[in-house]
Amino acid sequence: MQHNSFLLKNNRNKLANSQEILEETDFSNQRVVLALYEALSSHDVATVHQIVAPDLEWWFHGPPSHQFLMRLLTGTDPASATSFRFVPQSITSFGPTVLVEGCDHVLSISWVHACTVSDGIITQIREYFNTSLTVTRLRNSGPSSPPSDLTSTSSSSSTAATTPLHCPSLWESSVSSRVGKSVPGLVLAI
Repeated sequence: MQHNSFLLKNNRNKLANSQEILEETDFSNQRVVLALYEALSSHDVATVHQIVAPDLEWWFHGPPSHQFLMRLLTGTDPASATSFRFVPQSITSFGPTVLVEGCDHVLSISWVHACTVSDGIITQIREYFNTSLTVTRLRNSGPSSPPSDLTSTSSSSSTAATTPLHCPSLWESSVSSRVGKSVPGLVLAI
């Protein structure tokens, strides 16, 4: 009986330790992304180069005239550096994905950035302007299926059988509703 009690306590300690590691990683990833906004605000090009991958994958949803971040990162429009300021109003992370949202000073433009951080480097930015964003996690609804599986196929049958996906909502943007206008909605699956 003592052996079972020891195993149960040991498993609880391992679970608590792994949760602390996840929270520490999330916080570390948030610090990297916040450092990007600080570097952009202070025009610190060297820091931007240190924390943004040279082959950054960038995706944009919004009016082409609102591609402020792309113009800042590529230097294609120096006037963008002073025309729009990214001031984060909230930050949340789910593992390597860090979500940041804000709006301009007159509340006419809302934005959300979904950044992927890998080993302290931002490798991907998904940028959404005047768009309501909902983040979900894709996984099978079966209890024994790993979260990363999208479908389950039976190998004993000649036809593929699929199990339904369960897509819980993890996060929803809130700044777009404060802007006071109707905006399109998108779902980001992680």
